[in-house]
Amino acid sequence: MPGTPRFLTLADVAEVLNTSSAQVYALVRRGDLPAIKIGGRGQWRVESTQLEEFIQRMYVETKTFVDEHPYVEAEQRPES
Repeated sequence: MPGTPRFLTLADVAEVLNTSSAQVYALVRRGDLPAIKIGGRGQWRVESTQLEEFIQRMYVETKTFVDEHPYVEAEQRPES
């Protein structure tokens, strides 16, 4: 990403993903999104390349999910 800093704050990542900082923190703490903790106060930073790799993984996972769970129109769904 030209012009993007190498490291992003969790708030920066949340803005890119259009989600909350709390959600990004959860992704980091679960290990889904690699990050580093820096400074005495332990501020989290996500490398921009890691964010891009995460986004690409999510595309792959979503495609797999869609392929395994095809959308069925309401009229075509079998009765329960």
